[in-house]
This record gives sequence, C-alpha cells and structure tokens, in this order.
Amino acid sequence: MNNETLNMSIRKLLKTVGISSQREIEQAVAKALTSGDLNGTETLPATMTLDIAGLKLNIVFKGEVALQ
Repeated sequence: MNNETLNMSIRKLLKTVGISSQREIEQAVAKALTSGDLNGTETLPATMTLDIAGLKLNIVFKGEVALQ
C-alpha cells in the first residue's frame, strides 16, 4: 500500500463530495424557496452516509442546514 496514494485519493473523493453536495443543496433550497415549500428561516436536519463496501464501512453523519 502507498500511503500517499491513499491520502490523495481520499482527499479527491472528499473534495468531489463536498463540492457536489454543496451545489445540490443550494439548488434544492433555491427550488424549494421558489415553489414556496420553504420560507427561508428553516433549519433542516440532514444526514450523509459514507459507504465503502470493500471495507465493510458504513457511517452516517448527522447535522443540519440552517437557512437563516
């Protein structure tokens, strides 16, 4: 195993997940505000799951998205 390769691949995955997730959340919030499903003052509970089948790793992270 090459630790540097492992570290770089993890960082690349996390960067992709972070950027893509933020974009998707922002788009979903904008759509919900436009449709009236949200009023812009909510705090929304959120969960994210990390699943790596080959490692038998499945972790759920909990947090929230605050709009104001």
